[in-house]
Amino acid sequence: MKVLMITSEWPTVDRPHLVPFIVRQVEFLRRAGIELEVFHYRGNQSPLNYLLAWLKLRLKLLRSDYDLIHAQWGQSGLLAFPKKLPLVVTFRGDDVYGIIDDATGHYTRKGKALQRVSRFVARRADQVILVSAAMADLLPCATYHVIPSGVDLDLFQPIPQAEARARLDLPADVPLVLFGGSPRVRRKRYDLAVTVVDIVKQKRPEVQLIALQNVPHAAVPLYMNACDALLFTSAHEGSPNVVKEALACNLPIVSVAVGDVRERIAEVAGCYLCENPDPAALAEKLDHVLQQRQRTNGRTTVQTIDEQYTVQQTIAVYKAALEAK
Repeated sequence: MKVLMITSEWPTVDRPHLVPFIVRQVEFLRRAGIELEVFHYRGNQSPLNYLLAWLKLRLKLLRSDYDLIHAQWGQSGLLAFPKKLPLVVTFRGDDVYGIIDDATGHYTRKGKALQRVSRFVARRADQVILVSAAMADLLPCATYHVIPSGVDLDLFQPIPQAEARARLDLPADVPLVLFGGSPRVRRKRYDLAVTVVDIVKQKRPEVQLIALQNVPHAAVPLYMNACDALLFTSAHEGSPNVVKEALACNLPIVSVAVGDVRERIAEVAGCYLCENPDPAALAEKLDHVLQQRQRTNGRTTVQTIDEQYTVQQTIAVYKAALEAK
């Protein structure tokens, strides 16, 4: 099977750590025998960029004999029209929920346009993949497949905390809280995380907040094993990978209710969900976790989203798209 994957996000020389979940999926699909080529572009919310990408894609399709197209995000699916090959689209988050401006913290008009594009694409795709079932309420697709981004359980696994801290040169006895994202991305709400930790510091002044910024994906498990809790404060998410990866490392999680976090941590003792982004409520849960300083059994709950398993689900969707051709 020969597949062309279209994605608006892909690692570059200046941003080498982008979308590890897409890179990982490509790697595992190829391992599974899929002949897969990646067509990547940068939209940057520019109509001209999308037009140029569409023209380049037309030329590529004329010169190659792909069996189907797999688009990552709704905006990438738009490039496949007019559609001449079966189209599978994975919707991941911002394409469904909208875009938050990093300067103002408000949802943008271009984000609303992106939502309309995603609804258009969802109606016309041959197969739709959602990373969480909650997204279905905002898309007009009668049928869909829920396939969250998988976790590489060989990479994300528990190691002794003392070993992880020593390898990262982190203090041995200080409570460490992990913020799973870049402080520059407003959707992640780093300011909320800082407020929560500041409240906790009133009782535990030694607590430190560590942000996963410009960290190679291969090093993320070290941070997860070195820290005492993951504090997750995003305004919206599809199926946040950092939460699933933290579970694979048995790291306690304190999170707001976004994406599929509720179902991921519901059965995990030592993880806590706050329905609203209330700093005091989040701080109370975080303080409790830091008081206990115990690991969870989260790894047992993510076995079914091992990357090898989710890739087989994706291949089954490919086959369904081809059979309906």
